[in-house]
Amino acid sequence: MSHVGVGPRAVMRSVAFLTAGVLAVPALAGCTSEDPSGKPLAEQDVAAAARARIADGGTLRWAVDSVPDTLNAFQSDADATTTRVAQAVLPSMYRMDETGSPVRNPDYLESAEVVDTEPKQVVVYKLNQQAVWSDGREIGAADFAAQWRALSGKDSAYWTARNAGYDRIQKIERGANDLEVKVTFSRPYADWKALFSPLYPKDVMGTPDAFNDGARRSLKVTAGPFAVKKVDTKSDQVVLTGNPRWWGEPAKLDKIVLRAVPRDERVSELVAGELDLAEIDPETADEVTLAGAPRDPATGTPLMGPEGSPAPGPQGRSAAEALRSWAVANGSDEDAAEEEILAREERREAAAKERRRQKALSGFEVRKSLEPAYTQLALNGSDGPLADERVRRAVARALDREKLAEAVLKPLGLPAEPVGSHLALSGQPAYADGSGALGQQNAKEARALLADAGWVSGGPVKKADEGEKAAGAEKDEKGDKGDKDEKKSDGDDGTYIVGEDNKNGGSGDGGNDDAKDGADRESGEKLSSGKNTAQGGAPGAYAPKGTAAPAGSAAAPLAKDGKALTLRFVLPSGPGSEALRTVADRITDMLKEIGIGTEITKVPDESYFKDHIAAGEYDLALYSWPASAFPATDARPIYAKPVPAADGSLNVAQNYTRVGTDQVDQLFDRAMTTLDQKEARDLLRKADSRIWAAAGSIPLYQRPQLTVARENLANAGAFGFETPVYEDMGYLKKGAQGSRPSAPAGSSAPPSASSSPSSSSGS
Repeated sequence: MSHVGVGPRAVMRSVAFLTAGVLAVPALAGCTSEDPSGKPLAEQDVAAAARARIADGGTLRWAVDSVPDTLNAFQSDADATTTRVAQAVLPSMYRMDETGSPVRNPDYLESAEVVDTEPKQVVVYKLNQQAVWSDGREIGAADFAAQWRALSGKDSAYWTARNAGYDRIQKIERGANDLEVKVTFSRPYADWKALFSPLYPKDVMGTPDAFNDGARRSLKVTAGPFAVKKVDTKSDQVVLTGNPRWWGEPAKLDKIVLRAVPRDERVSELVAGELDLAEIDPETADEVTLAGAPRDPATGTPLMGPEGSPAPGPQGRSAAEALRSWAVANGSDEDAAEEEILAREERREAAAKERRRQKALSGFEVRKSLEPAYTQLALNGSDGPLADERVRRAVARALDREKLAEAVLKPLGLPAEPVGSHLALSGQPAYADGSGALGQQNAKEARALLADAGWVSGGPVKKADEGEKAAGAEKDEKGDKGDKDEKKSDGDDGTYIVGEDNKNGGSGDGGNDDAKDGADRESGEKLSSGKNTAQGGAPGAYAPKGTAAPAGSAAAPLAKDGKALTLRFVLPSGPGSEALRTVADRITDMLKEIGIGTEITKVPDESYFKDHIAAGEYDLALYSWPASAFPATDARPIYAKPVPAADGSLNVAQNYTRVGTDQVDQLFDRAMTTLDQKEARDLLRKADSRIWAAAGSIPLYQRPQLTVARENLANAGAFGFETPVYEDMGYLKKGAQGSRPSAPAGSSAPPSASSSPSSSSGS
């Protein structure tokens, strides 16, 4: 699916993923009713099958978003395809299970445990005695040590993107024998299982030159079920073939071809028979579902066409001849008759083409789950109105997160529950709903927060020709030159301000319903003039501290110091971001209900993250973070308090909302150093509550994961939390079937041709 998002582990080494899948996320036996972690909302959907039911051989043609610029996952330009290749060809000491928790990978690791904590933490790894690199050399301490030295951050000659965890290692040495690796830490490190996954050979990590350039286009030495045969930039594909030195269960497939195919071209490639597996958007899912619908036994066409209309039938040549004969016999214009004949021919050919398309797609099925990632509303707290925590909290309290989740997930037949944590997703051990620290949706309390911050409903606003801008919109001139053309317009200046002067009548699907719901919630309130006089201020310009918002004034814009409260909402304009824009429309309706205007600016996908999110050129934005198995390590840079850099700039790390507190930093640090897992989870949950209270980012919903796969392809599809098992992927033997999950609780009907626009792909 096409989404806007960023990966904590990978963004330190790269940038946002815009229309790509989530970058890779690197056990609980069960959960009681008292366990706040709950269970995953959706199972993986991969047509699971035992290896005995899978045929040997075959090629899997798998659509990806790009051919990677590097095969070194620890470099800044690594991407999702880099991660996918690494999973198939390199060792990982731990892999993820169905709850997003790390589990030992027995193909490489017989055991790993903390053997000492005083005076230093010491972890001993006992490696699988069969584990060897493709050149025949044993995997051992030399590889661990080379990776540590490269990623420790001590040698700037290595162009690394991150060193989290490796900077805490004091030394690495051989253990009791060649199969043991002893790692001593200089400081306690709770997330030690995050290290050495993937593990590169010392040939790649041993020198800066090898690290920086040696693994960009090839990996000569590997140690997985597959090996890299070639990276072909001309044909935009990476070819993986079986590793003859692989000691584990042999790969069922002969070859995996990762092809770079744009999202909007994937359905055509499926129809042409050029792909076997691809992430898709809901519209393509609808089409594949329709192709599998019951067919007319005589014509082979679906009984129902798009939008529930009868499927088109063939137009015979005899009908055309009859039309011409009738026209000539009755003295009609023969040219007009010919035009009608041509039109009918075109319709007949189009119908035949559609039947061929439907037949080609009927051999595929849609597999769906929820990605281990969530979409959030980011509030830039660096300056402007959102620098005031009360305004941020008001924005958050105005949102009906359940409706936003339903808008995206319910039409897809997926559980539509809002995400309750910044640091984990339902089913992960660290998960607990911390949103109570912020409070539930309440428009009345949101307006009271705004009044307390000095924003007055219906207050005076200076005219634009006096050189003033709406509060929160000062950043316009810094954005892309084309931004103005992309803004919603309702006036001569080409700028449309939602909620200003009551110009809009609802811009998003379902917006009127949201407004009605808000009116119902506030039905007991009565209208008020909203005029208050602060000391030394003009009538109506300010509200005394603690003054409740005027009742019933939801539609009136807010103002302060002569400026309207209008927030710049930046969104990607690409074809894969329709759902994001639908969600944004609904958010604007919810904010209008409390008097906040939004100015929506659509920007090109390629500049959305770099020029707007990372640069801080926005007030509101939607993007995604993956849920990590190691939140103490991976989430800290996302929520750490920004600090001044040596050059006077602000070092925000990955905290693109610029909102952070010392307390949150301290809780992360404590969680990272304790080896007591229960204590670590408690500390992370406390940190999450404080992140909610600061209202810099508001988690909305877990992202949908839609894939289309050949019906006989097993152990591949929508993987959910779990790491793919590449050696088990393959095509079912004749007559065999894979296991599909039942519909998740709380889900609706599967996608159909009548799914609402809110199921669009970008989320």
